[in-house]
Amino acid sequence: MKSRYQFRIYPTPGQRQSLARLFGCVRVVWNDALALCKQSEKLPKNSELQKICITQAKKTQAREWLTQVSNIPLQQSVADLGVAFKNFFSSRQGERKGKKVNPPRFKRKTNRQTARFTRGGFKLKAAKVYLAKIGEVKTKWSRPLPSEPSSVTVIADCAGRYFLSFVVEVEPEIHPAPNPSMGIDLGLKTFASCSNGEKVHSPDYSWLYRKLKCCQRRLAKRQKGSKRRERMRLKVAKLNVKIQDKRNDFLHKLSTKVIDENQIIALEDLNVSGMLKNRQLARAISQAGWYDFRSMCEAKANKYNRDFRVISRWEPTSQFCSECGYRWGKLDLSIRTIVCVNCGVEHDRDDNASVNIERVGVGHTHDYKRTGSVCKTSKEAVCGEPSTHREYNQLTLFDW
Repeated sequence: MKSRYQFRIYPTPGQRQSLARLFGCVRVVWNDALALCKQSEKLPKNSELQKICITQAKKTQAREWLTQVSNIPLQQSVADLGVAFKNFFSSRQGERKGKKVNPPRFKRKTNRQTARFTRGGFKLKAAKVYLAKIGEVKTKWSRPLPSEPSSVTVIADCAGRYFLSFVVEVEPEIHPAPNPSMGIDLGLKTFASCSNGEKVHSPDYSWLYRKLKCCQRRLAKRQKGSKRRERMRLKVAKLNVKIQDKRNDFLHKLSTKVIDENQIIALEDLNVSGMLKNRQLARAISQAGWYDFRSMCEAKANKYNRDFRVISRWEPTSQFCSECGYRWGKLDLSIRTIVCVNCGVEHDRDDNASVNIERVGVGHTHDYKRTGSVCKTSKEAVCGEPSTHREYNQLTLFDW
């Protein structure tokens, strides 16, 4: 399987200027090819786009400076545009899984800049990496590469940092897990409630967000195109990067621990896009990083030969007692502890949901979406008060 290894680089002032020239040429070729595709009735082939936007453009006076950089990143830019259009058409036709992919857009100078080199455009040299027409760039090797890289992408983020991202082939690591399974219930106040009783809280970003809010207000008052606005934009970008790095560090450590200690990991499929419509919780939900945590767990499960399962979002994990299977129905979010009227056990809302998620994910309990009208609790377990919920047979699915 293929994986990415990213390292920080520290180019010299001259190399920074060469990289800025490279990013500008890659951006111009992408925008020229995209404009040509939008003007054409039929999508041109990559070979035609390379001939028009690179080979013939170098001979014109307006694009003669394209010869100052390596030709490999320019060709890869056109190839990436073809992949972007292919993903867009496959998504619209229903051939691609996941969310709908938007059509490719024009690149801007102020956004994150990238340029990709294949094997003919770079070479590893001890503590440095040689890039074609850039030179040997000082690299901070935080870990060794497991195999020979097939390509490398040079990245410049909005905060002025530079990275190298290598694509390498890695072998899955197989080692036994101490625990058979774990269910995780994600939330806001407590980021993760595990079925083993452990609770994980998110780091405190409040101070950084207050400082970011103040800097964004000052940025909005700066005159466009001025040096003071550019300095404030860089300050805002560095604060955003600091928050992102802090969140990614927390998510990576938690996902690595979960994957390393458990053979089966079960999560609930959350409707994040629907939750974002709640104006009171939209900011907190978007800052939590639930999807990033899920994608990290899924990727690391493939790497370490673990079984990662996602149960249906319609499974009422918070409406059932994890001890006896009695269903008490929907509860308000303000209710954090529940006493089961059938068995008398007091449950923490999140801990009870995590146990139910684990049982559904492992297979001890059928998925509610797949069971249809199959009952889960008996009539004897239902209280005498009228209820709008369907009655379920307890013995059918909760006989563990």
